[in-house]
Amino acid sequence: MIVSGILAEILQSKRREIEALSTPEGRRRIDAQLREAPAPRDFRAALGRGPGFRIIAEMKKASPSRGVLLQQFDPGRLAREYESGGAAALSVLTDAAYFQGCLADLAQARDAASLPVLRKDFVLDESQVEESRGWGADAVLLIAAALETPALGRLMQRVTSLGMNALVEVHDEQDLSRALDAGASVVGVNNRNLGTFQASLKVSLELAGKITPGILRVSESGLSSRADLELLSGAGYDAFLIGESLMSAEDRTARLREWAG
Repeated sequence: MIVSGILAEILQSKRREIEALSTPEGRRRIDAQLREAPAPRDFRAALGRGPGFRIIAEMKKASPSRGVLLQQFDPGRLAREYESGGAAALSVLTDAAYFQGCLADLAQARDAASLPVLRKDFVLDESQVEESRGWGADAVLLIAAALETPALGRLMQRVTSLGMNALVEVHDEQDLSRALDAGASVVGVNNRNLGTFQASLKVSLELAGKITPGILRVSESGLSSRADLELLSGAGYDAFLIGESLMSAEDRTARLREWAG
């Protein structure tokens, strides 16, 4: 497995963070947070029920490709806006170095709404999974391109053991094959190339027919209109992760109501 470009840089940064989590102090902090963590909310069930389009509404302050997206970034306010607009779940970017996020953003968003919350980050180690649950995450993103198949399987098992769901992200047929082999029950097809950060809905359309029946299908990134959701729903997708199109909207609640209803 060869990882290059921005993704390779990000993963190197994550490995340094994992080293800090593995210290005795880091381990004690995670264990203490796990003891106090709120009961998990059912992320997968939230995406598979209800009328209209099921949207995972994402909040992120910045991205490597576009810089700062929202200067006055308030996770609690965003969570309330998203819930009022009909979102099925929330996604919170917690990477600091490249997205200007943190786990406190996730905790604030979860406290402000009743929706399940996905930790959107670059998870490579069980300590990060445990840290996620300790901060209140109900689901964790696992990127197939960043993980060997045995590691992906181990992380999925740890996610499940903590009462969370794993959204396993794929970018091509090889990723998808490994995700399915590892037992993924929720697959997210990312339309954005993590090397160039360019997005195309063709990725979701090409992979739709290759996802095993019974797997919950999520299309991620590059979604900019209700017509996109209608197209992808027709191709078999159950839910949609939308970030920058919401973050840039003048009225996020109104846009969600328009798209989700």
